[in-house]
Amino acid sequence: MPKVEIESGMNIAPDISNPRLTRKVTGVDQNGETQEIAVIEERPLTIFLNRQEIVTAMTIGDYPEYLALGFLRNQRMLSEADEILGVDYDEELETVVVRTAIETNYEEKLTKKTRTSGCAVGTVFGDIMEGLDAVKLPQITVQTSWLYELSKKINTTPSLYLEAGAVHATVLCQGDKPLVYMEDVGRHNAVDKISGWMLSQGQDANDKILYTTGRLTSEMVIKTALMGIPVLVSRSGFTAWGVELANQVGLTLIGRMKGKRFTCLSGSDRLIWDHQEGEEG
Repeated sequence: MPKVEIESGMNIAPDISNPRLTRKVTGVDQNGETQEIAVIEERPLTIFLNRQEIVTAMTIGDYPEYLALGFLRNQRMLSEADEILGVDYDEELETVVVRTAIETNYEEKLTKKTRTSGCAVGTVFGDIMEGLDAVKLPQITVQTSWLYELSKKINTTPSLYLEAGAVHATVLCQGDKPLVYMEDVGRHNAVDKISGWMLSQGQDANDKILYTTGRLTSEMVIKTALMGIPVLVSRSGFTAWGVELANQVGLTLIGRMKGKRFTCLSGSDRLIWDHQEGEEG
């Protein structure tokens, strides 16, 4: 999984030309006229850690290796100290096997799994919050002009959402530059792909911003904090528990980001107000 620069300037951007991600379907519109549109494909992906089956997720099917790595990392089944021997994807069997130097039995952890509010049924394990007490996020600064520039670039990038809808996006950013743009049927999958990419590339999280199109729920806050990213931004809204957890771990939480308007409900001390609403540029 090499690091590759592409034309957009991002390391990874949506590939709307991939025929596996959408399908043409014919229907009728409000006037009874025949219409053909692109709809998102969903397919199962079963993730194994060594010989242990962990979960089957519904996904659009791109970047399965990153999804598997990120899911295991965000469930605290993988740490940066673990030696990963290989990540093997079998397209025909729709499985990914992540192999580590030391096998671990997660049967007890699997008995604690609960369903979350994530679209397409996210899965989070009962003891995932235990690691939050040890989280210490870096005190970086974020210029408000960066947020406006990121919003503009992300919202105008050709994407599966603009092509067919029915997906969420998560974008890893640095300053005012989007780096990695992932989409999936569930926002948790898109975040896990970002996490897997960061793990495989050895990327530092300290100076990063995570942008999502989904709701700022407890799950999103927990995953962002455990990834070590200090700022989480969304064009959508908040849940009360998400805000509470963000304040607890010192995460800057920005929602309702539309145009040059946003609301920050946690960690506003990181913001530098270098661009006000109504200013040109």
